[in-house]
Amino acid sequence: MDCYKRLLASNQRWVAERMGAQPDYFARLNENQDPEYVWIGCSDSRVPAETVTGCQPGELFVHRNVANQVVHTDLNMLTVIFYAVQALRVRHIIVCGHYGCGGVKAAMSRQDFGLINRWLQNIKDCAERHQDELSALPDEEARSRRLIELNVVEQVDHLAKTSVIQRAWATEGRPWLHGWVYDMATGRLKELVLRTSTDLPHRVHRFEP
Repeated sequence: MDCYKRLLASNQRWVAERMGAQPDYFARLNENQDPEYVWIGCSDSRVPAETVTGCQPGELFVHRNVANQVVHTDLNMLTVIFYAVQALRVRHIIVCGHYGCGGVKAAMSRQDFGLINRWLQNIKDCAERHQDELSALPDEEARSRRLIELNVVEQVDHLAKTSVIQRAWATEGRPWLHGWVYDMATGRLKELVLRTSTDLPHRVHRFEP
């Protein structure tokens, strides 16, 4: 069997299982989407959002990119956040990184990756800001793991600096912003940081109500 056809065959089995358990499953799912969570994760194929959280279709609104970045010039990401907060009215936004992230490891190296350098620059800047802490760690693996965590925390703080989040915080006190990290060696998620409407960024980044 051609390898891609395995995916189509698996889909047929999945549909049959769903229909067998709940005949109106797809009819109900097709009506609308009402997720409570946004997931901003890494594109790494080993970190599927629904699988690691045990969520079902319709529970997560997902955006993924290399190294789970929240970049203020990324129109794709900003559109996802705007729609999720304004239209879907989500209550939680999760930025999830993972240990062993290739994007973070690439940013830690001095290798020239061409166009990708521009995307990795945000992680390099994070490493520079925390150089004293990172340099004090015993080895490259420890530094990589810590930078992955620091990167997640910074991306959560980037979310808090957007006007769409601050507007929702001011009017409704939502969404909560979470920073998590996934350990592929154990399959476990760990919470690193939580930001709510009381955690406004520095006044330079605040928008008038």
